[in-house]
Amino acid sequence: MEFNKILDNVSRVIVGKEDVAVKILTSILAGGHVLLDDVPGTGKTMMAKSMAKSIGGTFSRIQFTPDLLPSDVTGIHVFNQKEGEFIFKQGPVFANIILADEINRATPRTQSALLECMEEHQVTVDGETFNLEEPFIVIATENPVETAGTYQLPEAQLDRFLMKISMGYPSKEDEVEILSRFLENNPIEEISAVCSKDDIIAMKREVKKVYIHPSLMEYIVNLVDATRNIDSVSIGVSPRGTINMVNAARAYAYVKGRDYVVPEDIKELAVSVWAHRLVLRMGMAGKDNREQIITNVLETCAVPTEEWKK
Repeated sequence: MEFNKILDNVSRVIVGKEDVAVKILTSILAGGHVLLDDVPGTGKTMMAKSMAKSIGGTFSRIQFTPDLLPSDVTGIHVFNQKEGEFIFKQGPVFANIILADEINRATPRTQSALLECMEEHQVTVDGETFNLEEPFIVIATENPVETAGTYQLPEAQLDRFLMKISMGYPSKEDEVEILSRFLENNPIEEISAVCSKDDIIAMKREVKKVYIHPSLMEYIVNLVDATRNIDSVSIGVSPRGTINMVNAARAYAYVKGRDYVVPEDIKELAVSVWAHRLVLRMGMAGKDNREQIITNVLETCAVPTEEWKK
């Protein structure tokens, strides 16, 4: 299958992070966007570039900085003296895969330029709307520990990311392998596209055929409802988060080689899909708190038992 080719290609560059690669690919096939959140040097940008390079299509990198303007992202109308009229000059957002590097370094005004793009796959500039070519995927990175010169992502922005994933440090064995791979050449320069954008679109259609039992949809709703009834949580998981989980679970099942969803798919994805959507009350903020809340909800909600195949 094409998705196996992508994962194999990424593994030629990234060592020991197969679970992260699977979740990013799951998000892509579910039609969602990914936020990679971790300390510097853990391979966030390399992972994003490896995934993008494995998929044929246009790729664009936006380096977010405090002085970046919304028009630097979306594009701008410029005056053509020869024609005597304004013409639209497309911004870097007009690509199939966008790497939004260090997204939290841009001001909220510039970050908001991505809101319409990510949700509606279109750009509106000066009252004129332009559709973005499918597939359209944003893979963003951010550094959670550095606060100088950064801006916290607004809740509306976070909610548009299907998953928020941490890379984590490699094991000692994997780090030795990393050193060996980078002794002579950068392995990312040696990989090329192993599937086309049409393949991605076709796989997304296949994902839509993956069966999810009504009991599992009810289970997802029960989990989401539980997040809205916790004292430490100001705002629980949104309806968009509910829909995203259904889409993500179906895509995850597809990548795992099944045409039906099982409860373990939902449990595996819950923290990545839901934790970043929680808004905690004052004094309770923290990534660990959010992740622990989702873990606690999974432990307290009864898991349905059915025959999951159609």
